[in-house]
Amino acid sequence: MKCVINKQVVLSRPPEGPLAAHMVLFAKSVSEQGYSLGSLGKHVRIAACFSRWLKQKGIGVRSICSDHPVRYLRYRARHVQLWPGDAAALAHLIDFLHGEGLIPAEKISAARLTSAERYAQAYEQYLREARALAAATIVNYVPFIREFLEDRFGRGQVKLSRLCAGDVVRFVQRLAARLHLKRAKLMTTALRSFLRYARYSGEVTLDLAAAVPVVANWSMTSIPRAIAPDQVRQLLLSIDRRTAIGRRDYAILLLLARLGLRSGEVAFLELDDIDWNAGQLSVHGKTGQRSALPLPAEVGKAIAAYLRRGRPNSTRRRVFLRAKAPICGFRGPCGVGCIVRHSLQRAGIHAPTTGAHQFRHGLATEMLRQGASLGEIGELLGHRHPQTTKIYTKVDIKALRTLALPWPGGVR
Repeated sequence: MKCVINKQVVLSRPPEGPLAAHMVLFAKSVSEQGYSLGSLGKHVRIAACFSRWLKQKGIGVRSICSDHPVRYLRYRARHVQLWPGDAAALAHLIDFLHGEGLIPAEKISAARLTSAERYAQAYEQYLREARALAAATIVNYVPFIREFLEDRFGRGQVKLSRLCAGDVVRFVQRLAARLHLKRAKLMTTALRSFLRYARYSGEVTLDLAAAVPVVANWSMTSIPRAIAPDQVRQLLLSIDRRTAIGRRDYAILLLLARLGLRSGEVAFLELDDIDWNAGQLSVHGKTGQRSALPLPAEVGKAIAAYLRRGRPNSTRRRVFLRAKAPICGFRGPCGVGCIVRHSLQRAGIHAPTTGAHQFRHGLATEMLRQGASLGEIGELLGHRHPQTTKIYTKVDIKALRTLALPWPGGVR
């Protein structure tokens, strides 16, 4: 007897097994993510087959883990031909079950972690809960600490009381030699942070943070690579705003060019962050702090055009969504970076870089040339320290020339 799921997918027989009761909700979830009817059918059918296999194996909903889809696909491959989307469809099913709270989130057993990994995990928890550091900072710090502990103790038991200044110096000298200058400085900062944490926890009595060598880093050695105003104009004119994707990309590029937002700030912008009545935009900065920025009419008009005639129908709160299924917000800043790179390539523009940050540099540079103060620029860009903004003084060559002293004896 045939069975119709969500009035869209026809199954040859009613679903069986532990997931049968959740099949309609799963189908609705897949449909809301913008998948085509054909793709929706494949998702539901393989979910029904998976549920039947779970029943045969005597596996209940709460017992499902990430290993079961792998085992099922091996079983399925012995009986029917696998299709490229089968694994992805099962992954979507597992994500759905996690999201609905039907199966518990899996945790890596502490017994499977090495001693170095357990210490790195504890340090990560300290940064997140005690220090309340930004997620990006934690992601950058922890791998260096894991590498340091593995370098000193290998896969054996970590005993921080055995650390000495020589261990710290040798690790920094060896690792810094193969890192970019900025990464090397980040590594030493992370190491000092961890060694202070180790002393705070009582496992280290010496101030080993003071033993971390300083990586030479001359202030403001490079000039910001800024996209030129005429290149920005050329790029914006090249966007086809007759299409939904074009309206989205145009609004994104305007936010980068007119407000100097970081790619992550654009990617994670939500509908509630826009105050249309006040003409303001609430931006989530790198440290998690919010700042209110004025919303220029040109930018507001572009966002409104996308929301009315470009944004897919979705319950998601992100302003900018993917154009293809799954219809959701960008996973991170890389999505905005890809839009910038592809837009530059299509327009045939040879910009200083292919990244989104050049628009931020371009805005600051142009504001400086128009007479804006460093304080005004720093406030718009959300700089916490005035020193960060000072680098833009290097791009105003005309102003710098007025400060040059005449050569003794005159020019010959």
